Amino acid sequence: MPDNAQQFASDNYSGICPEAWAAMAEANQGHQRAYGDDEWTARAADHFRGLFETDCEVFFAFNGTAANSLALASLCQSYHSVICSETAHVETDECGAPEFFSNGSKLLLAKTENGKLTPQAIREIALKRQDIHYPKPRVVTLTQATEVGTLYRPEEVRAISQVCKELNLNLHMDGARFSNACAFLGCSPAELTWKAGVDVLCFGGTKNGMAVGEAIIFFNKALAEDFDYRCKQAGQLASKMRYLSAPWVGILQDDAWLKYANHANRCAQLLATLVEDVPGVSLMFPVEANGVFLQLSEPAIAALTARGWRFYTFIGAGGARFMCSWDTDEARVRQLAADIREVMSA
Repeated sequence: MPDNAQQFASDNYSGICPEAWAAMAEANQGHQRAYGDDEWTARAADHFRGLFETDCEVFFAFNGTAANSLALASLCQSYHSVICSETAHVETDECGAPEFFSNGSKLLLAKTENGKLTPQAIREIALKRQDIHYPKPRVVTLTQATEVGTLYRPEEVRAISQVCKELNLNLHMDGARFSNACAFLGCSPAELTWKAGVDVLCFGGTKNGMAVGEAIIFFNKALAEDFDYRCKQAGQLASKMRYLSAPWVGILQDDAWLKYANHANRCAQLLATLVEDVPGVSLMFPVEANGVFLQLSEPAIAALTARGWRFYTFIGAGGARFMCSWDTDEARVRQLAADIREVMSA
């Protein structure tokens, strides 16, 4: 299998979509002011305000780890804590960055069902201890889509927001695959965020056709005070910011972000459908975004790997994760499904 063949280990494997590439090329004409004081950054921020149907503060960071960590740090003091799912990306895949950038805010892990937090779980953790010897809960963070590919419906976000207001907690959303959530649920970005009570969203672009650059969107503008200084101190203030912001103009202005998320989701549904009747194969979680989690036999996993397929197996014995991308070729999906069928029947 060629080294550059389409794979399913991560949607980060994919390249840059034409709209983002064209916008970067256009931004590359002539000179622009530095450090975000350029027309492209202003245009991107205005596109977000239009998309979310509200005035909001918009910032750009190089990657999702920085976006999430700095956003959470802005909502916490060092003696505070963040309530998150036991499988949340900020807990499992960010190398302690949220704790580092917040100078020590502790992550408090909640048991979840299909990767999702519930109001009850949040309340139990927040009220578990209220003495001065325990880090004071201050933030709840939701991953949308979750690390197992499931989605929070608007009513679920609203219910969590109600608990947050009751307990004086801020609500942050890690939206690395927020586009896929909007596409599957048929909801507007506003309905899934500030209208449901979200204070801050980290909107992921890298997994949906961009090369680099995540947007941090503060719907509660008071929480954004001095966030630009926080970005600068963390090495996240791009001197040539237009190359982070221009691709957003490219994918937002004609709804390419939604088109590509829909495509990735459809490819995931196709894969799940093609293998649903294979003996021994079962879905570990509902397919609601662009990821398919399959229970396979260990010999089958080894055989797929030997055939050159790349995928992750971090979800337990026999578990395999297959991610579809903005540019996934349906023929490639069918080839993978056929190989899964073969190795499972071997």
